Amino acid sequence: MFENVQTAPADPILGLTELFKADPNPDKINLSVGVYQDAQGKTPVLETVKEAEKRILEQENSKGYLPMTGEPVYCARVQELLFGEGHEIIGSKRAATAQCPGGTGALRVAGDYLANQHPGASLWLSNPTWANHNTIFQAAGVNCKQYAYRDPASNGLDFDAMCESIKTIPRGDVILLHGCCHNPTGIDPTPEQWSQIGDLLAEQGVVPLVDFAYQGLGVGIEEDRAGLLELTKKVKQMFVCSSFSKNFGLYRERTGALTIVADNAEQAGVVMSQVKLRIRYNYSNPPSHGGQIVATVLSDKSLRTKWLEEVAEIRNRINDMRHLFVNTLKDKGVTQDFSSIIEQRGMFSFSGLTKEQVDRLREEFSIYIVGSGRINVAGMTPDNMDRLCEAIKAVL
Repeated sequence: MFENVQTAPADPILGLTELFKADPNPDKINLSVGVYQDAQGKTPVLETVKEAEKRILEQENSKGYLPMTGEPVYCARVQELLFGEGHEIIGSKRAATAQCPGGTGALRVAGDYLANQHPGASLWLSNPTWANHNTIFQAAGVNCKQYAYRDPASNGLDFDAMCESIKTIPRGDVILLHGCCHNPTGIDPTPEQWSQIGDLLAEQGVVPLVDFAYQGLGVGIEEDRAGLLELTKKVKQMFVCSSFSKNFGLYRERTGALTIVADNAEQAGVVMSQVKLRIRYNYSNPPSHGGQIVATVLSDKSLRTKWLEEVAEIRNRINDMRHLFVNTLKDKGVTQDFSSIIEQRGMFSFSGLTKEQVDRLREEFSIYIVGSGRINVAGMTPDNMDRLCEAIKAVL
């Protein structure tokens, strides 16, 4: 059976991490994979996560299966984080949430649902988008298309082109929107632009699927849901795929959720019944530990307050690195304009570096960046910044 199997191509992002680990250079720098690192280059465990785990260990009395949609308390906390406590969507029970194995798992469940229940619908992805979006939805059998997003000339949002693209999307199709901290560009619409996007989607009859993986890493937990809330004012139906990998640091715990927003509670229940079948045919039940951590922290006032402080520390460090990067390049006499990186949000930015320049950075300086030029700003530290900027100056 296995004699003629060919070696699969390396993942464009995770494959770089494998090369990075094998690189013997002690001064190597990894700006590829989307994992937060502190000023010492480590991915920390949050203090609130540690405290929650202590409580869970003391109180846990079963390892039995969770329901297909996960722990109800976790799902309730997810909805409150997305929409805010007391939001009409929660009060009217128009939302139904399923705990999933990470944001990636939530996306795949959404893809399986779309392929099964709406096989004629295409999914429209921003150009560019996270490299794994295409592969996840294509593997689920969903037809993927692109809409305009980034303006290469300004390294900002080409909002007019984006709106014109949306006007061409057929009724009944789905558009994937990044809730905040767009991956890979770091470029987000303003609240006013989100409102206009919502109007267009309502006019076109297009359903949004919001990938909300970075809540809290842009401006703040409440501020970062502004775009999602603008959409809820305009459209009745949507999907939201959320993740706690970044804002809780639960990368290896695979903690995410798929939330369906429908016209009414009955409709939400019907749609979730189909989602549950997709879950049953895939992994049956979600893992428990990460969801217990999130539910414990968000259900305790003091832990939640401390968690908000820890998220702010993560966000502030990333923003500090954006400023230090741009200023260090300028101090070194680099004339290419990188100032747009300061205005971007989240862990990622488009650097504007070409594939050839990225290859040189890897081969000559042991600096690892995705071929598109996307950089993980959280991989920068005060200690590696000088070397990084010297290398970029050399390849420009």
